[in-house]
Amino acid sequence: MLPRPLQDIFNWSTLAEIALSDTAWMADRNVLGGELESCGLDPVTGFYRDGCCSTGSEDHGSHTICAVVTSEFLEHQRRIGNDLSTPMPQFQFPGLVPGDRWCVTAANWLKAHYDGVAAFVVLASTHERALEIVPLAVLQEHAVDVPPSPTVLEG
Repeated sequence: MLPRPLQDIFNWSTLAEIALSDTAWMADRNVLGGELESCGLDPVTGFYRDGCCSTGSEDHGSHTICAVVTSEFLEHQRRIGNDLSTPMPQFQFPGLVPGDRWCVTAANWLKAHYDGVAAFVVLASTHERALEIVPLAVLQEHAVDVPPSPTVLEG
């Protein structure tokens, strides 16, 4: 128990509410309910450039879907004003090529889906917040299992 002067300073019920509502300390979850796995480190992806499709209040675009991009998807994104192919070093963005894994915005991925050019999705690396925009069944239609590194595929 805290000394009386400290008890008067702290409103314990308010602190308990904050602790229960603040999920920043919890591990990020994927759309399958498991722990969020890395999406890609070459190039380094993620809103926070940590390799994961983690999200937070700063991520207004919801960069939550781990996509394996195709040329059709990249062209579609360029046409809707989201050029993912051109390098932009000022944003630590190398420009993407087909086969790259990248955390894309849920809304733009969904546009591509409706237009028939959705990129493949790595479900274990797609943040659960993507489900606020895209139904799980739609993500599952485009799901792929990919190894953590292309070196696994070398013989």
